[in-house]
Amino acid sequence: MTVAIQGEAGSFSHEAALRLLGARIRVQSCQRFEDVFRTLQEGSADAAVIPIENTLHGSVHENYDHLLHFDHRIVAELNLRIVHNLIVCPGVRFRDIRRVFSHPVALNQCLRFLGAHPDWERVPFYDTAGSVKMLLEERLADAGAIASAVSAEIYGGRILRRSIEDDRQNYTRFFLLRRPDQPPLKLKEQGKKGWKTSIVFSTRNQPGSLFRALSAFALRDLSLTKIESRPLRGRPWEYLFYVDFLGNVEDERVKRALGHLEELCDLLRVFGCYRA
Repeated sequence: MTVAIQGEAGSFSHEAALRLLGARIRVQSCQRFEDVFRTLQEGSADAAVIPIENTLHGSVHENYDHLLHFDHRIVAELNLRIVHNLIVCPGVRFRDIRRVFSHPVALNQCLRFLGAHPDWERVPFYDTAGSVKMLLEERLADAGAIASAVSAEIYGGRILRRSIEDDRQNYTRFFLLRRPDQPPLKLKEQGKKGWKTSIVFSTRNQPGSLFRALSAFALRDLSLTKIESRPLRGRPWEYLFYVDFLGNVEDERVKRALGHLEELCDLLRVFGCYRA
């Protein structure tokens, strides 16, 4: 199975794909998130894995927009703990390090560790795994990279320090996407806490419109786990609301809630129903 991800092999998206689908996958690296969605749409990949939110940095807004513009289905989610490691070329010692490469977000998530070494230059790079790949390709003897343990394994790097992130409660939530015409997958790892459904809707900019829309869930005791607003293009100061709630679209009360919501909304779309 070919799985499209943003970034190089060994990235956290790759690690999420391995957790969801097992080791016998082939990853197709894409430079941009839009390329991931387009690769799946065009049939060059069988599935795609995208990050949707992080516990420290919030939502990946771009991917919420892509979910609306591409006709893909969310078939699974995974909460992956982000563990950052200091990786070097074989033979490089800790005292040899003068520079550290990684994605800016990863560098910012390891400030305490980096702060203990103020003489190190912090060099932003386009991708965590990409920084390890570059390190090994160029055989840099005075540098390290911050990335996942998977990237060290793939590119032959050596982990000098493990789990150097500031906050151990650093998780990224990933979606596994498929095209609507594809059959169900047998997943290596999936949730066991019932079902979750992801939707998007828009309402008219009138007093109480959002309150009435959300009452469709409250009246049926459906628990919302996430609500995210995004600008509605072409209609200034109006918004789309992305909502995750606990429940299966086949349940009668969920059907009634969505039917009720549809009566109140200008737009309603279900992105997927999957194990929570």
